[in-house]
Amino acid sequence: MSNTPNAQSKSTTAFLAQAAIAFGISFSASIIGILYLPLDIWQRGFLVMSLLFLVSSSFTLAKVVRDQHEASRVHSRIDEARLEKLMAEHDPFKVM
Repeated sequence: MSNTPNAQSKSTTAFLAQAAIAFGISFSASIIGILYLPLDIWQRGFLVMSLLFLVSSSFTLAKVVRDQHEASRVHSRIDEARLEKLMAEHDPFKVM
């Protein structure tokens, strides 16, 4: 078996809180900024829709990157397990 511990990259509660607070502040500041701009209602609507689309696509991109990373990690672990099995079955002193 492998000597490396099963290192699950788990975020701490503080990091999760910091990310959520930073997202909330930046989103709120953007909305407040849009509301206080001297623009017509349709221009504000365009900016709000752009902001919502940007947030949505950012979450989607983060999910895709995470999924690709997890998939590559699984493939790596499968290859490692196959190699360990081959090494365990190999006996260099076995006479054919």
